[in-house]
Amino acid sequence: MPKPTAPRDLADTRFVRSIDDTVDELVVGEAVALDVQPAGIALRLAAALLDAVCTVALYVMLLIGLARVVPSGVDTGWVAALQIAVLVLVLVLVPAAVEATTRGKSVGRYATGTRVVRTDGGAIGFRHAFTRALVGLLELWGTLGSLALLVALFGSRPRRLGDLLAGTVVQHERARRTADPVVLMPVELGEWARVADVSSLPQRLENRLGAFFRGAADMRPDHRTATADALAAAVAGHAHPVPPVPAEVFLAGVVALRRDRDLRALRGRAATIAAAAATAGARPPGFPR
Repeated sequence: MPKPTAPRDLADTRFVRSIDDTVDELVVGEAVALDVQPAGIALRLAAALLDAVCTVALYVMLLIGLARVVPSGVDTGWVAALQIAVLVLVLVLVPAAVEATTRGKSVGRYATGTRVVRTDGGAIGFRHAFTRALVGLLELWGTLGSLALLVALFGSRPRRLGDLLAGTVVQHERARRTADPVVLMPVELGEWARVADVSSLPQRLENRLGAFFRGAADMRPDHRTATADALAAAVAGHAHPVPPVPAEVFLAGVVALRRDRDLRALRGRAATIAAAAATAGARPPGFPR
C-alpha cells in the first residue's frame, strides 16, 4: 500500500478555495469547530458594568418601595429579612430569569452585542443562568469582579468561574464571520474518485479533517506538514485504494468524496420524503371528488 508523500503548498494543489483569514473558533473535544466567536474581556467588562448599574438601580428602587410599604412599627428583624430577600431577588433570581427568558441576553449584552450560550453552541436554560448568577454572588459581587477577571485572564478562554461551572461561554454576535474554505476534488484524483471507497471513515476522523482544512491557512508550515501526515496515516486505514499523492491532496480527495456521497444521500432522502408526502396527501382511488 503506497504511503502518501509530503504535502505540497496549499496554493500549488489547487483543491482548496480560500475565503478569508480565519478567526478565533470554539473547538469541542471531537475537533468540531463551532460557529461561536468568544467575546473578549473588554466587551465582557463593559457588559458587566452596565448590568451592575442596572442591578444597583433596581435594588435602590425596591428598597425605596419597601420603605414606603412596610409600616414604621414593624420589628427590625422582619425588615432585615425583607432586605435580604430583596437582595437575593435582585442579585440571583432576576438575572437568572432575564438570561433564561432572553436566551442569554441582558441589558449590558444587548448594548455590547454579546450572548451567553452553551459550550456546544446551543441556547442556555434556567439551570445555566441560575448557576452563573449564584456563582456571581462570590466572584462578581463578593470580590468586586476581581476573581472573575483572574479566572478569565489565566484561562484558555475568557470564561469566568460561573461559565466553567455552568458549561457556558459568552459569544460575540456582531463579530465578523467567515465562511469555511471549500475543499475541491484534486484534478489528479479524478480517476481515483470513481473507484475509491471511503465509506468506513469514522465520523470523528471526518470531523478532524474538516477542522484541519479550516485552520490550515494559519498553521506553521512544519506543523501543517506533520498534521497532514498524521491525518493521512489515520485515514489510509479507511480508504481503499490509497493513491500515491501528497498527504494534503489525499485528504482533500477524501473530504470531497465524502461530501459528494453525503449530498447524494441527502438528495435521495429528500426525494423519498417528497414521494411519501405526495402519496399520503393524494386522494384515495375511487374516492369521490
